[in-house]
Amino acid sequence: MESRTYVVRGLSYVVRVAQETDAKELSEVRHLIDGETEYLDREQGEGHLSEWDFKELIKKDADENNHLFLVAETEGTIIGFSRCAGSDLKRLSHQVEFGVGVLEEYWGYRVGKELLQQSIRWAERSGILKMTLRVLETNEKAIEMYKRFGFEVEGVLKKDKRLSDGKYYSTILMARFT
Repeated sequence: MESRTYVVRGLSYVVRVAQETDAKELSEVRHLIDGETEYLDREQGEGHLSEWDFKELIKKDADENNHLFLVAETEGTIIGFSRCAGSDLKRLSHQVEFGVGVLEEYWGYRVGKELLQQSIRWAERSGILKMTLRVLETNEKAIEMYKRFGFEVEGVLKKDKRLSDGKYYSTILMARFT
C-alpha cells in the first residue's frame, strides 16, 4: 500500500504503512492518546505496549494478509495510527476488526477519517467481506463518521464501560460489509 499525503486546514500529513522503526514512537503516542480521552478501552498506562511489543506487532501485521497497521505523521512525527486485525481461524477469515487513535491536538484535521478510508480501500482490495469496530456511545462524532462510510449498528453492549464519572456506558458494535 502506497503512502498518501493530505493537507487539511494548513496541516500536511502522510498516511502510510507502519514500519518497525516506528515502534518506539508508537509506544509513546499510544500512551499519550490513552490519557487524552475516555473513548478508548484503556486508561493511561494500562495495557502498555513497549517498543519491542510494537516491533513484534508490526512484523506480524506485515506478514499476514488480513492485517494492516497504518500511521499518520506530520513532519516526521506520528500523530495517529489505525489497525485492522484479522483472525487465523477459517470461520472468521473474512473479517477484520478496525481500531484507531489520534492525538487530541490533531482532532478536526480528518486524520481518523483518512486512516479509516485507507483501511476500507485496503479491505476491499484484499477481499475482506466485513470490517467491525467498537465505539463508546458518547463518541457521537465517530459514530456519525462510521455511518457515513457505510458502517451499521450490529449491537450494543449495555453498561460495558465505567468511566471516570463513575457511570456505566454502552459500547456500540458496528460493521461494514463489502
